[in-house]
Amino acid sequence: MTTHADTSPSTVRPPWVVIRLRRLSFRVDRRVPLAVTLLVLVLLVLLVVSVSYGDYNISPLDVIRATVGLETSDPNDRLVVRSIRLPRILVSLLVGVALAVSGIIMQGVTRNDLADPGLLGVNAGAGAVVVSYLVFASEPNNAVVPWLAFAGALGVSMLSYVLAWRGGISQLRLVLVGVGLASLGSSVISFLLTRLQIDRAQDALIWLTGSVYGSQWGDVRQLVTWLLVLLPAVVLLARELNALSLGDLPATSLGMRIGLKRLLLIAASAGFAAITVTVAGTIAFVGFVAPHIARRLVGPSHEGLLITGVLVGAIIMVGADLASRWVIAPAQLPIGVTTALIGAPYFAYLLLRRTR
Repeated sequence: MTTHADTSPSTVRPPWVVIRLRRLSFRVDRRVPLAVTLLVLVLLVLLVVSVSYGDYNISPLDVIRATVGLETSDPNDRLVVRSIRLPRILVSLLVGVALAVSGIIMQGVTRNDLADPGLLGVNAGAGAVVVSYLVFASEPNNAVVPWLAFAGALGVSMLSYVLAWRGGISQLRLVLVGVGLASLGSSVISFLLTRLQIDRAQDALIWLTGSVYGSQWGDVRQLVTWLLVLLPAVVLLARELNALSLGDLPATSLGMRIGLKRLLLIAASAGFAAITVTVAGTIAFVGFVAPHIARRLVGPSHEGLLITGVLVGAIIMVGADLASRWVIAPAQLPIGVTTALIGAPYFAYLLLRRTR
């Protein structure tokens, strides 16, 4: 007699886990809890190593003590950790989070896994508007800069989408339009830099290359403020992002107002990109690589992808900052150069694989 395995609903294990937060519930892939746990551990170890490394080495145990305000073996440790290194590394972490989420949104909305704030010209648009303001304003106001960067990022995002639309979005056309707008923005920035005084032009060039050197606690607070506003909104729109990533027809059949949702998500993506440009300059490829790695770990569902992606983005940026300080020590590479060295080969590989 042949026996069959019991496949009733009570014995079949679903491939997802339901997370409930008061009145909200999210369904995530079963791989998410394990992936998140491992990524958090990797990030914590990387943070301690990154803070301990430098011209003035500090033991990992003293790094932890100085961070929480305890006494260390050297009285200078607390000053170095809390006033110099920790703000810079936290800025790197938060920039990685923002760029990863921006990339996840952009890839989901455009249904293009080659999309990225840098590749589509969003960073260049934000940088061009900010540099224009610095050139033409008699007394620049730093409080205005994030909003100008947001306006530039949002404008280029919408322009890329409009120019690439021909009854639908072609992935290759979107990339080509984005590359063209990025080149245009870079040309505008290069011209504007010639109008600045030599010392200000040098500072602007370092910033545009992507740098977290000299980051302060004020930068950390600015990033945290924007992330606290934007991240919850994106998490609440995760289901809509899932629908949009399937295409306009399936999203419409679900009764979703795709025009409004797409606009909100593009605005959020531009906001994430804008605050990174304001604080750390134009950093490319993090928003492209982090979603790909997260997708391989936990699948395409955005509820889990967003959670995993922010950790992957943070790890990439903290690791890139550590590598920037180590490769040519005691000098330092701009962090934007390091992320480009990591991301450009991976982008070329994916592009080559698509054209075969």
